[in-house]
Parts: sequence; structure tokens; C-alpha cells
Amino acid sequence: MKSILAVIDLQNVFADPASPWFTPRFAAILPQVRRLVTAFGDDVVFTRFVAPSRPEGAWQRYYEQWPFALQPPDSPLYQVVDAFSPSSTVDATTFGKWTPRMATRVGGAGLVLAGVSTDCCVLSTALAAADAGVEVTVVSNACAGAADESHAKALDLMRLYGPLVKVATTDEVLG
Repeated sequence: MKSILAVIDLQNVFADPASPWFTPRFAAILPQVRRLVTAFGDDVVFTRFVAPSRPEGAWQRYYEQWPFALQPPDSPLYQVVDAFSPSSTVDATTFGKWTPRMATRVGGAGLVLAGVSTDCCVLSTALAAADAGVEVTVVSNACAGAADESHAKALDLMRLYGPLVKVATTDEVLG
């Protein structure tokens, strides 16, 4: 079965050690993500988490806690890191990136996930796609969490969704 690689939120806001949303193992996963991007060729989509112009509902409290993040989508904070230069991205103001645009891009293919953070945006995307009937593979060593412990717990949680969600290494995916 054909699969689409979704590279979740490899953005400056998660890469910069000075950012409140810094993901400690961000740099460590880049070689694995690069291998996947190269192997998947044109079947790659990059996503970005961006702030809404006006937060609504529970997101209001969220941005009260993280006011630094209320910046426009073209802010340097929200750009994909320089190691990659996608021609376009699927942007969402939500943790999960399983949006109508992503669903159209994936079509009837499987979905392979890499990126950050395992315990937030990757998890939210994986479960929503699986609920939609998509076969999802999460690449464990091409994802990073807010902390090693939460990364491991998120992977364990996603394994519980098998066979809808599978957790595999880069070597296993490319095997």
C-alpha cells in the first residue's frame, strides 16, 4: 500500500532552545526525518502549528498561558526549520493535523508520521487519522516529545490502537 509521509511541525518554535516550547531531542531526529523525506520523494507533506488570529473557546485560556505564541503564521517562529524547505505546508490552529486538506492529500494511502511532538501533535494526528480509517505508522526514532518519558508513554499509548496505528523505526519503514 502506498503511504504519504507527514512531517509534523518541524518549526523554529520547537527547535529553538530559547523557546518555551523547545523540544529537547528536536535536532537528534533530523537525520532520520531527512532519510524519510528523501525516500518518500513527492509523497511528503509538512505541517505547521500556527496560532489563530482570535483564539476561541478553551484556546483562549491556552494562549493566556502562552501569549508569546500569538503571532501571525508568517512569523519566523512558525517557519519550518532551515534544514527543510517545503514549497507548501498544511497549517492548522489545532494540535491534530488530520484536517480536510490533509485527508485530501493522503487520499486512500497510508499515513507515516514523523516530527514533534510525539506527546501532542503527532499523537493527536495519529488518533484522528486512525479514527478516519487510515492506516497510520508512527516512526519512533523520527519523532521527539516534550521529554523522553512522555515520548515513550505516547508511543506506548499509540501501540494500544493497533492494528490501526503501528509504531516502527525508520529502518523498519524504509526496509
